[in-house]
Amino acid sequence: MATLRHPIREAERYLQNARQILTNKAEKDGDYYNDTKYVRMAGNTAWNGVLIALDAALGIKKKMKPRQRPDVQDYQFALNRCDSKMNIVFLSAYESLHKALGYDGNPSYKVVQSALTDGQRLIEWADKNYHPTPDEIAEWEREPNIFQRIYSFLFM
Repeated sequence: MATLRHPIREAERYLQNARQILTNKAEKDGDYYNDTKYVRMAGNTAWNGVLIALDAALGIKKKMKPRQRPDVQDYQFALNRCDSKMNIVFLSAYESLHKALGYDGNPSYKVVQSALTDGQRLIEWADKNYHPTPDEIAEWEREPNIFQRIYSFLFM
């Protein structure tokens, strides 16, 4: 039985994992990373963290049908309603984290750092604008009992 995690802390964890992938595996040489495979992996990890944070703050998935996937335009429209200035940061993160890093594996150190900065800004914005329900807070604070711990240790 998996417990619900705080989505903003989870998004920050994704971003930290992306930084660790770049530090430990991508092998930076001067102003460029040597292994684009790990740049792609880090870009996708960071982008997924941004989406987790935005989903929590904007509630996009709650408004959709089951099994329906949100589109980039869904995030743009939701951000325009809340804070239109963050839409520029979102588009920049989309182009850099998702496309340049996640697809192309752009090895430029400056591009990677700029993309991670945009991702961090979006997560910080989501943290300020996320208002959890009392049920979510109770779920985070609930300590699993001994049977749940044993089950998760054995079967997860």
